[in-house]
Amino acid sequence: MRSPLVVRSVLVFGAAALAEIAGAWLVWQGVRERSSLLLVGLGVLVLGLYGFLHTLQPETDFGRVLAAYGGVFIGASLVWAMVVDGFRPDRFDLIGVAVCLAGVAVIMYAPRHGA
Repeated sequence: MRSPLVVRSVLVFGAAALAEIAGAWLVWQGVRERSSLLLVGLGVLVLGLYGFLHTLQPETDFGRVLAAYGGVFIGASLVWAMVVDGFRPDRFDLIGVAVCLAGVAVIMYAPRHGA
């Protein structure tokens, strides 16, 4: 994958992760914290945006995109937990995220024949 496409791909992954985690958090707040059904509805809309964002990936193989996204989600979830919930990851959390992101790089950006 050429450099501008890699940049686009990384940005789409970041936006999708933000939408998925924010949407799920809003639903969690509305249901588990008994906060507001409005938050649940907003969360559902944001989760719909998450699904749409993946269609903007330059990679055309849905399975590959979603497989790689799993690693992005893990890293973004830890960042969200740190920023929003005050979570402090330990070295094993950080090692795990590094392994996941290495997997993302191999799945999405390894040179392939015919690409």
